[in-house]
Amino acid sequence: MSEQTTDSSQPPGHDDDRRTARLTDAFVAHRNLLFTIAYEMLGSAADAEDVLQETWLRWVGVDPDIVREPRAYLVRIATRQALNHLRTLGRRKESYVGSWLPEPLMTTPDVAEDIELAESVSTAMLLVLETLTPTERAVFVLREVFDVEYDQIAEAVDKTPVAVRQIAHRARAHVAARRPRESVSAAQARRALEAFKLAVETGDLQSLLDQLAPNVVAMGDGGGIKQAVPRPVVGADKVARLFVGGMRKFGARMSAELVQINGGPALLTRLDGEIDGVLSVRVEDGLVTAFYYVRNPEKLSRIQQETAMSR
Repeated sequence: MSEQTTDSSQPPGHDDDRRTARLTDAFVAHRNLLFTIAYEMLGSAADAEDVLQETWLRWVGVDPDIVREPRAYLVRIATRQALNHLRTLGRRKESYVGSWLPEPLMTTPDVAEDIELAESVSTAMLLVLETLTPTERAVFVLREVFDVEYDQIAEAVDKTPVAVRQIAHRARAHVAARRPRESVSAAQARRALEAFKLAVETGDLQSLLDQLAPNVVAMGDGGGIKQAVPRPVVGADKVARLFVGGMRKFGARMSAELVQINGGPALLTRLDGEIDGVLSVRVEDGLVTAFYYVRNPEKLSRIQQETAMSR
C-alpha cells in the first residue's frame, strides 16, 4: 500500500473550510424546498424556520463525501424534524383559543405560476392536510407534491417502502374526498374576492349573497389575542350578515387590498391604517364555499415580505 501524502501547500484548516463550503452550498441550493416541505407539514412559517435551523445543525456534521444525493439526504433530515414538530404542534393546538388556521405567507409570483405548488400551499389544502395523521401528512406531501421516491420516503418516516405505498394510497383517498372539486384559477378567485369586497363595502347584502354557496363556512383565527368568531359560521345568510355587520361597525376605519397569499389572491385588511388580518377564500363552481380570516398578530409577520417556495 502506497504511503498517503498530504499537500503541504494547503494552509491548516483548508479541508475543513472546503467541507463547510460544500455543505453550505448544498443547503442554500435546497433551502426553499426544505422550507416548503416543512411549512406544508406544519402550516407554520415560524416552526418551518425552526426545522430549517435543526436541519442545518445536523447537516453541518455530515461528511459530504459519503452523501450521494444531498437533496434526498436533506429532505430526510427536514422531514424527521418536521414530524417531531408536528407532535408538539398538535399539543399546542389542543389548547389553542378558537379555530386554528395556517399562518398566511406573502409568496413570490413564481409560486402562483406553479399551479400544483400554489394549490398545495393554499389555506384550503393545508386544512385538508390537517385531517391526516403526521405520518400520512409527511408521506402525502413528499410523494404527491415533491415526487420523492417511495424508498426515500421510507427512510424519512422510518417505514418500509411497502408500508409507505399503503399509507400514500390511504392519504390520497382521504385528501381526494375533502379537497375542492375543481382547480380554480387565480382569476376566478380574484373576481370572487373583488365582488365580495365591493358588496361588503356598499352593505349590499343581496350582492354578497349572490357570491356565496348555500353551505358557505366562515372561520376566524384570533388566537385569543384578537376577537374572531369562536367557531365556524355556516350558511350564506349568517356569513353575509357577519361580514356586513363587521363593515358597518368599523365603516371607513377599515380598508382592504388584494394581495398574493399562499400562491393565490387574498384580501389584506387594515383597521385605522394598521394591518388587521388576511382573508382568503375557497371557491367551487364559481361560488365562495369558505372564508378564512386570520387576525392573530403572531401569524401576520410574513405578509409584508415575500417568502420564496419551491418544489
